[in-house]
Amino acid sequence: MSNQNLMSLIFEDARTHRFFSEKPVPGSLLKTLYDTVKFAPSASNTCPMRILFVTSDPAKAKLMEAVGDGNKPKVQTAPVIAVVAHDMEFYKHLGTLAPHLDADSFAAQGEDKLRMQANNNTWLQGGYLILAARALGLDCGPMSGFNPAKVNELFFADSSWRASFLLSLGYGSGDNIRDRAPRLGFDEVCKIV
Repeated sequence: MSNQNLMSLIFEDARTHRFFSEKPVPGSLLKTLYDTVKFAPSASNTCPMRILFVTSDPAKAKLMEAVGDGNKPKVQTAPVIAVVAHDMEFYKHLGTLAPHLDADSFAAQGEDKLRMQANNNTWLQGGYLILAARALGLDCGPMSGFNPAKVNELFFADSSWRASFLLSLGYGSGDNIRDRAPRLGFDEVCKIV
């Protein structure tokens, strides 16, 4: 695939999908997705992103308790909903991921700083998750219309993971895809100094 075709696939021609076909997404593809996105950048290679792939009907029904009404149909039709989460104890893996850092110093920063570090870097890695999914032929629908505290209660009560956003994954049905909305131009949002 040429660079231009890849850019079109992951940026210019890509759309946010709200409805999906019934074609399943195999677990092996989800593993390939993670094995690709694990190379996404994060500050000092802290890699705080965690992903819960919700695929079963019982798990989806559970997730529906935390999803806003406008997003319920999107969750129902997607073969996979990725709960993209951040690990509040990401520092426990620094010996492997970033041996140049002191895990104890990270842990001593306090919960607010740890949450900010973990959540900010998860959003960064999450952007790469979307790009990797598109490059692997999956369609995506990122969502923030949900109750993170409820997701944490339902899925992460006994862990250090905390929900950041939801991402529907699958093969778009082609239904109700909006036309490309305008984007702001370079001169409106960028400065060179």
